[in-house]
Amino acid sequence: MLEAGHIEEPAVPERARVSVVIPTYQRAEALERAVRSVMVQTWPVHEVIVCDDGSTDDSRERIEAMHDERVRWSAGERAGRPAAPRNRGITLATGEWVAFLDDDDEWLPTKVEAQLKRCAAEQTQACCANAERVVPGQGKGSSYFQDLKGPFRLAELLPVNRVICSSVLVKREVLQRTGGFPETVALRALEDYALWLRVAAFTPFSYCPEPLLRYTDSPDSSLRGKSVNIDVQRDAVLSDLRAWDGFDSFGPAEKRAIAKNLRGARRGAGRSITDWLFIR
Repeated sequence: MLEAGHIEEPAVPERARVSVVIPTYQRAEALERAVRSVMVQTWPVHEVIVCDDGSTDDSRERIEAMHDERVRWSAGERAGRPAAPRNRGITLATGEWVAFLDDDDEWLPTKVEAQLKRCAAEQTQACCANAERVVPGQGKGSSYFQDLKGPFRLAELLPVNRVICSSVLVKREVLQRTGGFPETVALRALEDYALWLRVAAFTPFSYCPEPLLRYTDSPDSSLRGKSVNIDVQRDAVLSDLRAWDGFDSFGPAEKRAIAKNLRGARRGAGRSITDWLFIR
């Protein structure tokens, strides 16, 4: 019998293998920090697949100098969109779970373990987390999100993107069923959000409210630092979801919610860019 106040840890399969996909381009020093943050996880990862997008710096040499058999370099020609190298990583992954990490972000040591336990406790096949927000030149800041509660289903994800790409852990089988990140030019910088909506057809996202990574929030690489038409962007994401081959995986209520949000975008009734976040 458990003692009063004791919370039993959820059971996590001892052999749960996690493949980590890191797309990269011309960020050798940051990339090295990102990979090293993966290698010190309290739940050892199965493999790290560094998917290059045509770098000409010394990124490959730095990675190979680590001499860790778990770390693989996947060379690729310049695509200019992270969807392509990320999808290559999904194809190469051999673990049951896939986690994504951008080359300028870093994980905290308990990230993978905490997420596997959360998924086991809530019986989900995907998990995201809060993050320490790092603004270049200003250092570490506050938590990215305040007072969010998961899990996140489609209803919570349609109005606003609550998922930081570098925080995502998801079953590889789910990614395969979604078709991966859409690679259309219209969804450049939005392909991750488009994928999370597809994932929601198969599983809610568990959410760890504690910051489990350091997320670099740079205006140079963020939509919020550019002049964009928010309703055009909403239309692109939601239209992609509506045209997706797996759209019928959603139930009637979910389809109505998608259609309602799409009509709102086309009427120009979307949220402001500061409220409707697109997160890398």
